[in-house]
Amino acid sequence: MMPSQVKGYAAHSSESDLVPYSFERRDLRADDVEIEILYCGICHTDIHHVRGDWGPEEYPMVPGHEIIGRVLKVGEGVTKFIVGQSVGVGCLVDSCRECGSCEHHQEQYCDEFVPTYGSRDRHDGTLTFGGYSDKIVVSERFVLSIPENLNLAGAAPLLCAGITMYSPLKRWNISAGKKVAVIGLGGLGHMGIKLAKAMGAEVTLFSRSKGKEEDAYRLGADHVVISSSESQMLSVKSSFDLIIDTVPYNHDVNPYLKTLAPDGALVLVGFFGALEPTVQTAALIARGKTLTGSLIGGLEETQQMLDFCGEHNVTADIEMLDIKDINLAYERLLKSDVKYRFVVDMNSIK
Repeated sequence: MMPSQVKGYAAHSSESDLVPYSFERRDLRADDVEIEILYCGICHTDIHHVRGDWGPEEYPMVPGHEIIGRVLKVGEGVTKFIVGQSVGVGCLVDSCRECGSCEHHQEQYCDEFVPTYGSRDRHDGTLTFGGYSDKIVVSERFVLSIPENLNLAGAAPLLCAGITMYSPLKRWNISAGKKVAVIGLGGLGHMGIKLAKAMGAEVTLFSRSKGKEEDAYRLGADHVVISSSESQMLSVKSSFDLIIDTVPYNHDVNPYLKTLAPDGALVLVGFFGALEPTVQTAALIARGKTLTGSLIGGLEETQQMLDFCGEHNVTADIEMLDIKDINLAYERLLKSDVKYRFVVDMNSIK
């Protein structure tokens, strides 16, 4: 087999727009799957990496880690997938496969975790390119099966936003009778509401301002609490078994900690940085509360999430666009002008 010629969109610096870019995908190794990409979701993380917000990056960069496609070819050692099958690729395409994290199916915590784009292949050192392209080649271990009943475009954000919210819900054993709150109604938050409701929980949205009630209830929320209202926050004191905080910027978590029930947990999934003001630890110690973080999920858990979404017909609310409109989509995403996830129709690249 020869390397595949691929069309994509790439950023060539932290200041440049994404533009058409042609490159090669590697020849198939024995355990590789070649995938025709049908849809790719746009994650806020894509923008952070393209613009170098989290440190130096390597360019050219082809972003995209919410990938849905169909199998085109398989390597001679592949056993899990067949040509024509609907599959997905998420935020990682390799890991060391040997450490404790990998052995416990938590590849996202491996020290040699290889992101889908902007990283280096462990075998040959080449730069990894993501899903803003028409094909991708990935080891079968990092490819996921997509339930055929799901809308494929709507399933794309499940590969990042979906698993980001599902993982803490499962870790804290959310089920009927549990009370869950989600802070923020965006790409992550709307998935959290849908998933928590499908698990049988009583679901509350925390929002800084009014105006999101109608959408929140449509998505499955039972209650909406305006977090800037002292009286409304007091009304839910010591209420929640789990709060998932999706806010992507610095904010005060202390008022939310007061709304946790004893032994409850507040899980940060949206903010990379130092929280200010200082966290007041009295509530944590005196009531056994937990303040922690969570990063996507391992491959086994991600497959469990996809199967769960298939059983409950859970997908993201999306706005579809052509790849030529990618830079406009970035501008709109920075203004929170999308309900609730952009997905690129990769047929538009042909």
